[in-house]
Amino acid sequence: MEKVLEEMLPIMSVEHDCILSKTGDITVAFQVHLPEIFTLSADDYETLHQTFIKAIKTLPKNSLFHKQDWFINRRYKGDFEKDGDSFLSRSSTRFFNERPFLDHTCYIMITRRLDGRKAASSMFSSLCRRSIIPGELMQPNTLRDFLDAVGQFKSILEGTGFIKLDRIDDAGLVSDRRRAGLIERYCYLTTDQGLPVSKDIMFGDDIRIGDDYLQVYTLADVENLPGLCGSRITYDKYSNDRSKYSVGFAAALGQLLTCDHMYNQFIFIGDASVKIQQLEKKRLRLQSLSAYSRRNAIARDAINDFLQEAVGQQRLPVQAHFNVCIWSHEKNVLKDLKNQVATALAQMDASTKQEVSGAPQIFWAAIPGNEGDFPMNDTFSTFCEQACCFLTLETSYRSSISPFGIRLGDRQTGRPLHVDISDEPMRQGVITNRNKIVIGGSGSGKSMFMCSLLRGYYEQGAHCVVLDVGGSYAGLCRLLNGYYFSYTEQDPIRFNPFYIAENDTLDIEKRESIKTLLLALWKRESETFNRSEYVAISNALALYYEKLDRDKSIFPCFDSFYEFLQDEYVGILEKERVQPKDFDINNLLYVLKPYFRGGEFSYLLNARENLNLLEERFVIVELDNIKDHPILFPVVTLLVMEMFISKMRKLKGTRKLIVIEEAWKAIMRNGMAEFMKYLYKTVRKFYGEAYTVTQELADLISSPVVKEAIIANADCKILLDMRKFSNKFSDIQALLGMSDKGREMVLSVNRANEPGRRYREVFIDLGGQVMKVYRFEPSPEEYYAYSTEEAEKMKVMAYAERYGGDIRRGITALVQDLYDQKN
Repeated sequence: MEKVLEEMLPIMSVEHDCILSKTGDITVAFQVHLPEIFTLSADDYETLHQTFIKAIKTLPKNSLFHKQDWFINRRYKGDFEKDGDSFLSRSSTRFFNERPFLDHTCYIMITRRLDGRKAASSMFSSLCRRSIIPGELMQPNTLRDFLDAVGQFKSILEGTGFIKLDRIDDAGLVSDRRRAGLIERYCYLTTDQGLPVSKDIMFGDDIRIGDDYLQVYTLADVENLPGLCGSRITYDKYSNDRSKYSVGFAAALGQLLTCDHMYNQFIFIGDASVKIQQLEKKRLRLQSLSAYSRRNAIARDAINDFLQEAVGQQRLPVQAHFNVCIWSHEKNVLKDLKNQVATALAQMDASTKQEVSGAPQIFWAAIPGNEGDFPMNDTFSTFCEQACCFLTLETSYRSSISPFGIRLGDRQTGRPLHVDISDEPMRQGVITNRNKIVIGGSGSGKSMFMCSLLRGYYEQGAHCVVLDVGGSYAGLCRLLNGYYFSYTEQDPIRFNPFYIAENDTLDIEKRESIKTLLLALWKRESETFNRSEYVAISNALALYYEKLDRDKSIFPCFDSFYEFLQDEYVGILEKERVQPKDFDINNLLYVLKPYFRGGEFSYLLNARENLNLLEERFVIVELDNIKDHPILFPVVTLLVMEMFISKMRKLKGTRKLIVIEEAWKAIMRNGMAEFMKYLYKTVRKFYGEAYTVTQELADLISSPVVKEAIIANADCKILLDMRKFSNKFSDIQALLGMSDKGREMVLSVNRANEPGRRYREVFIDLGGQVMKVYRFEPSPEEYYAYSTEEAEKMKVMAYAERYGGDIRRGITALVQDLYDQKN
């Protein structure tokens, strides 16, 4: 016999953002934003658990708490128009397009049932009635008091900072021509909020909704429940002997159950005093019958313990029911889905029960607004504390709403996420500066991650300066057409600090940086300079640039400056009768002669190409061949620092990054510690970010300067695979000021990676407040663009040469050839 759903639907109307059932029950619905999975500690789970208990206890008697979680398999849809300008962005979008992931939506419905209403059962529900007659009219104060209690419930949950509740209004509850409402989406299992679609609903051995077969698995009988429950459970995949990784107790039925499913959680708040009186009467009956049966004695003792706990510890007795609904277009697939549900329940130490005869009533009662019609014979008695253990407390990873950020991946599935670790945390007060320290052992994917981050920042308008040791950024620099400075005997490194670009000016900062450079070239670290020497060099610079203004044929460089000193400035000093004890010009000329034309280092300060570094947005300085050179290294370092400070102060409103790779150790040895302190404390004021990247933890731990200059002023800490350092991680944890929660997350990195995929995990700590582990999974094109393996770099260069040096075409051809070989 067919019936029209509109006639059978137990909803009278939707008004004032409330659902009124045909039995007079009122329901308020919320969409809930839960914390992301794998981001909570054991203490966080306990806090959430206690918060739900407090919130539910504020609801009046005859209320019903219904939490409904939808988990739907979807596929990532790449935005090719947005990512269409960059070669690597397009490759990444293609790589992740159609990547499957589990999408989660959570709702909470709070229902107020009429006082004195007869409880429904499997034999008596609105689904079985021939006609539905509304119950008695509610008193005016009842609705107001109920909404006040719901408001208090919402405030308590949001007070933790973990959860956010959005009230669903009339438009979100009821369908219109353009959008399916919550009620209709549930009835027809419509997983999208698009156009409403009507489907046939048939009840039998399996529930049929359109083309889908639906089955219900319940936790409603005491014998099926686990012997113990709690707010959390250890997730073995991410745990080890030294740290236990926590997930929610019911996570196995939520985000960790990867099929399409719905998890309904019902908690019924009745009159506690009436419940206790009923149990007291039952205990007395069992007492009188205990002499005739041992079972009666055991039941009596169980009820007595329940009453003792309820009265002695002020526990709230409730009725509870939990069920998992699974569905599929193909009926033979349901057996596999049943096995998945059974495995998930077994992880909770619960047994599987498929509901058959009562499934239609349970499904019908889970319609938003019809919770008051739930069959109470399918519930079990417990306390609110135990019932809240079965609530799911996590959701899937979310993308940042910030317009700025980088692409990382959901830890569970690798779905691309937009992540902002700079601007959004600053706006939210999570961090006070944008500086970052990146730590990872050899082979942890550190260089690839940094290449990806730099590319993302560069494509969003940032200026990037990198002091590198090891050649990690050569491929990326070539791909972005940046400036790459390196030293070889055949092609030594060249700069020109005397050159002033057309859109630049000789300001005080520029003059001071050149004076600092000249004094550093002249004096050793142990030597000091007096005031008269400083004034003399300052005057020489001023006169030199005046001459350049008069004679445009002179090219500004160290050679022309040296010639000015020996040809003109010597005579000026003689006229002014400057004594050698005040300023020894001959000593200066002698010491600086190696940097003049024909000298040993004549190439260093006389560059005629790559001059406009202020406007160049991607600059790599490779220090590997000179990191131990007593003269070249400090000079080059000083030149790079001068260049970055010039960018920092002159490029207003532009993001600036300086990345110091393993070069920071050499910098510290050459008396640059004070500059590092200055840089890390000052850069935030100029929309800048300073990065320190290292893999030598011994140096990191032993250097007091690192702790004072870098770690104390780097609110963002990025750690990659640290498992090889797990035995001494306590020292690192103390140095970084990391919590036990952060320790557990760091030591879980790469512990259970998805087989068949090439990626690394990365831990990001923002101010000690927000900590997450993401996937970093480069596309094949990104992998070969960033690779630091010598064989792979040579292969990329060989392919690029085939296409006239075009590295993009070379990488594309290489990836295509590898794909063809694999298939």
